[in-house]
Amino acid sequence: MPGLLEGRVAIVTGAGRGIGREHALELARHGAAVVVNDLGTEADGSGVSSGPAHEVVALIEAGGGRAVANGADVADFDAAAALVRQAVDTFGGLDVLVNNAGFVRDRMLVNTSEEEWDAVVRVHLKGHFAPLRHAAAYWREEAKAGHTRAARVVNTSSGAGLQGSVGQATYSAAKAGIAGLTLVAAEELARYGVTVNAIAPVARTRMTEGVFGADLPDPADNSPVVAWLASEQSGDITGRVIEIEGGTICLEQGWTHGPRATRPGRWDAADVGDVLRALVARAPAPEAVYGA
Repeated sequence: MPGLLEGRVAIVTGAGRGIGREHALELARHGAAVVVNDLGTEADGSGVSSGPAHEVVALIEAGGGRAVANGADVADFDAAAALVRQAVDTFGGLDVLVNNAGFVRDRMLVNTSEEEWDAVVRVHLKGHFAPLRHAAAYWREEAKAGHTRAARVVNTSSGAGLQGSVGQATYSAAKAGIAGLTLVAAEELARYGVTVNAIAPVARTRMTEGVFGADLPDPADNSPVVAWLASEQSGDITGRVIEIEGGTICLEQGWTHGPRATRPGRWDAADVGDVLRALVARAPAPEAVYGA
């Protein structure tokens, strides 16, 4: 579908390696101008390097596309604002935000340090909020000025955040938060012409090889879905979380109201056990936590 994103401007965070790299290349392949954001850290968030982002920019330009590198820490509120400004100043606007940046520091819950918790939640959850907050403000101002854009946000959740994953309590909590953020942002930003969805990619990356080994799908398998969600054609899809595993696309179904029991007034604690067990018996069994 050549030209699917012709004339559109996209930011992809964490685009120097892995899944984000493939997103940036795919968006450019379909005609988007891309701001390639990457801090250049290792898989655990240590270190900084400008190399990965510039390498992806070079690949895009070699293919005839337009791209610029950005080395911002996306969880830094002011740096995220500058990231959005760079897209607008360089390419004349912003149509697409793909939030992808992150790293892992996996531990069993009882071994997780405060620093590890704070670092992982910061890069994933605040690292989604900060760019989204500034992009949303830009789109709101555009709409108020009569220039409503067909803007698209694609966040990155995970099966770990949706079903849970043993040994990844911090990562799972952050990714669950991203799913919740996606639902709220989709509702709040619809008035400005913005759709907000999330993917839950299954892929072989630096982050997954240590946990699941190398027997996982290619990271590039996720990017065609992101490219379509980034297009003007996807305006009727919002507030969804989509799992992608190789050639399989699965629409995730989150928390919904299930069986209920009602009585006048408050419950007596002595009665709660029987009621809850009866409700559990009527409800579908939850999917198993990964690694259980």
